[in-house]
Amino acid sequence: MIPLAHRSARNEYPGAGSAPVWRSRPAGSVMPDQKRALRPEHARAVGLMRLLLAATILVPMALFAYAAWFNHAAALRNAEDRLGRAVEVLQEHALRVFETVERSLAETDEIVRGLSDEDIRRDEARIGARLRQISESLRQIQSVWIFDADGRALVTSVVSPVPRTDVTDRGYYTAHVERDIGTYIDQVLVSRVTGNLFFNVSRRRHSPDGRFTGVTAAAVYPSAIKEFYARLAGSIADQFALVRADGEFLARYPSPDDRPVRLDANSVFARSIRTQPEGGTFDATSQVDRIERRFVYRKLPGYPVYVQAGISTATIRAEWLSALASQLAFGLPATLVLIGISWLALRRTRTLYEEAARREAAEGALQQAQRLEAVGQMTGGIAHDFNNLLMVVSGGVDRLRRDLVDPRQRRTLDMIGAAAKRAEGLTRQLLVFSRRQALAPQVVSLPDALSGMSDMLRSSLRGDIELVVDAPEDLWRVRVDPGEFEIAVLNLAMNARDAMPRGGRIEISARNQPGGTGDRVALTVSDTGAGIPPEVLPRIFEPFFTTKDVGKGTGLGLSQVYGFAQQSAGEITVESRPGRTTFRLVLPRCLETTEHAPVSKPITPSVGRGRALLVEDNSDVAEVSAGHLRDLGFEIDVVPDAGRALERLGSGSYVVMVSDVVMPGGVTGLDLAREVRARHPGLPILLVTGYSAVADEAVAEGFTLLRKPYDLQELAGALDGVLASAAHNEDALTGSPSQRTGTKG
Repeated sequence: MIPLAHRSARNEYPGAGSAPVWRSRPAGSVMPDQKRALRPEHARAVGLMRLLLAATILVPMALFAYAAWFNHAAALRNAEDRLGRAVEVLQEHALRVFETVERSLAETDEIVRGLSDEDIRRDEARIGARLRQISESLRQIQSVWIFDADGRALVTSVVSPVPRTDVTDRGYYTAHVERDIGTYIDQVLVSRVTGNLFFNVSRRRHSPDGRFTGVTAAAVYPSAIKEFYARLAGSIADQFALVRADGEFLARYPSPDDRPVRLDANSVFARSIRTQPEGGTFDATSQVDRIERRFVYRKLPGYPVYVQAGISTATIRAEWLSALASQLAFGLPATLVLIGISWLALRRTRTLYEEAARREAAEGALQQAQRLEAVGQMTGGIAHDFNNLLMVVSGGVDRLRRDLVDPRQRRTLDMIGAAAKRAEGLTRQLLVFSRRQALAPQVVSLPDALSGMSDMLRSSLRGDIELVVDAPEDLWRVRVDPGEFEIAVLNLAMNARDAMPRGGRIEISARNQPGGTGDRVALTVSDTGAGIPPEVLPRIFEPFFTTKDVGKGTGLGLSQVYGFAQQSAGEITVESRPGRTTFRLVLPRCLETTEHAPVSKPITPSVGRGRALLVEDNSDVAEVSAGHLRDLGFEIDVVPDAGRALERLGSGSYVVMVSDVVMPGGVTGLDLAREVRARHPGLPILLVTGYSAVADEAVAEGFTLLRKPYDLQELAGALDGVLASAAHNEDALTGSPSQRTGTKG
């Protein structure tokens, strides 16, 4: 961004983007706060190196991601292939079991064919022995039973005589009562005779005319099936099951306990067989052992029973990661080496280019600082000479105003005086920029200062601009020249106004800023203008630089703020982006208590105040100054240089010495003041200057400094101050009030 005084009210800067931050520092340099941008060719080279580094990272990552996806898909396919082979084995085994049971039931029916229930009971021993031969020849079959139409056992292969067991509550009986359903496979039950787990495979007994006469059932051991499953476990899968279509497990391995298990109707298995009744694949967490697995199932032809095999997803994942790790063992080290080399190359290239950019920035900043310093010296010298002219003009106006009575002539004098005041303001801004302005710093409370300025600021703005001032009462004090501080804030506010031709918002805020390098107070002035073109930034602090139309701005606004910041040991920072520009003035914290400016007292003519020595090389200025001193009651001796001043002081008696700071002969007024203080320690000394490189040094050494051009009122106040201070110091030394009689050689 540029200083508000330098922004044209007509130009919106449509191409302005975010600008780097430029900061003025006490050292006098103008440096970008952000990193210096690389040259386009350097930026392109760094960009290519970044692309290379990104490629060395992204390409292996993409290959690794593809390999991971491919290996994961392969691991799933491998698991499904193994599960597919497993269910083929399970299906073949289950079919053999059920076919064997079917044959045993057929043999049992053949044994009792044509026999009535009474015949079976009478021949129970022989028939039971025949049934026992059948069950003992088939290890999967626990027992064979024949029941009558009332559900009572007629004969069994287990015991003889047969117990009068009633099975009318068993599913393998009730399923056959109403109609012939063929072979029925019941759920797993606990035997009422042996207490063992079993499930029955049963058929309906009927008379030649189709009437229901009972049930033939073969009890199958689930444990025998589980033993077969156990031999398969680990090689191709880790879970096997024989399941009815309704979710009832007939046999399962592994099984935490021997209790019958039934899946609910909303299980993943139940949903899968509804959509894929012949076979399929699904992932689910087991309701039995809570292990997540991938399952493959297949229906037994001719039976409402499924075989099921599963592998835990953890096993599949481990196999996948194992395959991936073997690939990473070879690919990862090479990839890391390639990334490291690319990163080092990028870092080296960027470091070299950034160092070159910093060197160019430093050289540019040095050239800018030297240029500003040269401009400052030139403008300071011009301002010094101009101040002497203004001193003569304003002094002559004051003297003529006291003598003239004609109103028309007085109005003419008033216009001349007003023009001289305006010219004085311009020279003051030039001197502030060149850091040659003699400041009068005081301890200032920013809340009070900003509050006192708010009405003046609002009256200076247009009605379409909103002003917001935010200065909390707990702000630290600062030590600044109150007048120059007000001018700096006013400059920023006025230029913010000019930056918003269609209205907007100006925000002035202050905040404490603690820091390791010292506590500071930050004052920000923000506006909602269009922002600043980056190409304007290098010239923002130059005096007379402006983008306004001719006659609409002097180009000294930011120059004054820049010089004020430097002379106050602070800094001015500027940030800009479209729609917002912010100046940030940072000042060091002052731990002293608040001072109050002396109250001006009306001048009363006086005589007999003693002899004053005036040291001034410019005869016109000397005449004006001598006239002011005579009006204040002093007798005057005027000398043009330091040598003659020392001679006069050695031979005469003076109550005060008033000396210009800049004088010919190689001896400045400050050098003279030091020598006079050493030779005549009690003599009051007032230094005056319109431009001096040693102004701050003089104030620091305790000398009172009066700025040119000055009027009679200002001279009277300054003299009263130095005389009162000298009298106070003498009283402190003697312990009693004194009457100054002057200095004798």
